[in-house]
Amino acid sequence: MGATDAPAGLFFVGVLLVYAAVILVFGVVFKSGSVIPVSRRRPEAVNTTSGLTKLTDAAVGVINKRIGKRNGALVDRDGLESAGLKIQPADFLLMMGAGAVVGAVVGFFLGGPFPAVLLSVAVPAGMLAYLHVRTSRRRAKFDEQLPDTLQMLTGSMRAGHSLLRAIDASAKESDAPMSEELSRIVNETRIGRELAESMNDVAQRTGSEDFGWITQAIEIHREVGGDLAEVLDHVGETIRDRNQIKRQVQALSAEGRMSAAVLMGLPIVLFFALILINPQYAKTFTSTVPGYLMLGVSALMLTAGGFWLSRLVKAKY
Repeated sequence: MGATDAPAGLFFVGVLLVYAAVILVFGVVFKSGSVIPVSRRRPEAVNTTSGLTKLTDAAVGVINKRIGKRNGALVDRDGLESAGLKIQPADFLLMMGAGAVVGAVVGFFLGGPFPAVLLSVAVPAGMLAYLHVRTSRRRAKFDEQLPDTLQMLTGSMRAGHSLLRAIDASAKESDAPMSEELSRIVNETRIGRELAESMNDVAQRTGSEDFGWITQAIEIHREVGGDLAEVLDHVGETIRDRNQIKRQVQALSAEGRMSAAVLMGLPIVLFFALILINPQYAKTFTSTVPGYLMLGVSALMLTAGGFWLSRLVKAKY
């Protein structure tokens, strides 16, 4: 069923859903957290809350209550912090829901039920993929900054600063994400948390085994004593050697990773090219039961092949 065959009432409902999703994303989720509330700017003003704001606040509260502090959910606080996103899990889930609604409505009026289902699944999947890519890039940048940061730490300690003061100075001299993580260590330590616990949390949040070694070296030094700057220098040399080996492995496996990307993307690109070149021929896959079965089998085979290729090109060292 095309866009011209859709009833007027259904079209009206779809437009309302799109507007509601856009307002939900830009008016609630992307709302700046640094805005001074009206009660502080104008104490005499009456605080009025719209019905949409009450509805979204209630939805956020219910989702946060369901999620709680559990890890391993579809989107949790640890995953968002690893990606460097300073939003609540409920906000991100609402963004996914709004994106799914917009994708479903747009897909329905562009091509019917099949594109609607496809886009309603593709938009949340794309947001999760973006979260994964952002986390990977942030962790890679953190590992890249670690040797230089360690050198600044040792230089500050040789200049006579304490370890916490050296971490604070390194946080001010570094770029994100290193500056964010080091500043968080300093702030947590100042309010009474153990330094080792804060540093272990950073190692887990960034997935950095090298930073975990630094934490262990500092803990051992606090127990047995000695020259911490010299110990960290040796750890820094080890980290640089590991990074050099890692770059060599990535260069040697680049051809395999590129081949895997081409093999995974080629069927998908050809399918959409077929839709554009010969829509009548591609309609068999999008409007018949055998076509749905073939697409399902193809998706399963691509998933299995992608997993197999990812294991082949992932080097362990």
